[in-house]
Amino acid sequence: MTHMTRVKKQLIAVAVLVVGFAAAYGSYLLLSPDNSPRSSLDVKPAAEAMPVRPDSHRLSDPERSELTVVEFLDFECEACGAYYPAVEKLREEYGDRVTFVARYFPMPGHRNGELAARTAEAAAQQGKFEEMYSKLFTTQKEWGESQDWKEDVFRGYAEQLDLDMKEFDAALNDPKTAGRVLDDQRDGVALGVQGTPTFFFDGKKIDNPATYDEFRALIESHLSDTD
Repeated sequence: MTHMTRVKKQLIAVAVLVVGFAAAYGSYLLLSPDNSPRSSLDVKPAAEAMPVRPDSHRLSDPERSELTVVEFLDFECEACGAYYPAVEKLREEYGDRVTFVARYFPMPGHRNGELAARTAEAAAQQGKFEEMYSKLFTTQKEWGESQDWKEDVFRGYAEQLDLDMKEFDAALNDPKTAGRVLDDQRDGVALGVQGTPTFFFDGKKIDNPATYDEFRALIESHLSDTD
């Protein structure tokens, strides 16, 4: 691959991220605050709100973490899908210094949002959370924004990940799995989450960055404060 080809590919990747962030920022604004999901979610806030709990899903877990970035997300949310490649790129660059945490916050109006969260949680019970997390976001355009029930599609993803399907089906329909998703939502509501994605840096909610460079600069700023 020539130098010019590499540069061209990098520029295209940056352009895609910028466009995606612009779309994501617009989607987020549609959810706050006049149409706050607090009431439509009908979820009681946690008595003691915690941005991260011991059982929260960590996408990176460095030995010496200098910053914890938490994302409350909905797998069916197009804005979350737009941020996904940026989070992955940041995780690749800072995973040895930053703890990245994914928490469930399926939004009302998304037919399969809560089901997708249960799907990820059922996969997590077999040690495949990260794989299902990636699968759901990279295939979002194939199943998202549909009024059809997508359980068969998600079961197909579980089969592709070589999960034990008997265990997967049992976990998917176990009230404890739905309760685990609800626990994340309850924390989110108590912390003031009003739309997805919502990010927290060391427990403090931040305004969604409008570009990848802005997101990276925020992380760099927090890391420099700890040096």
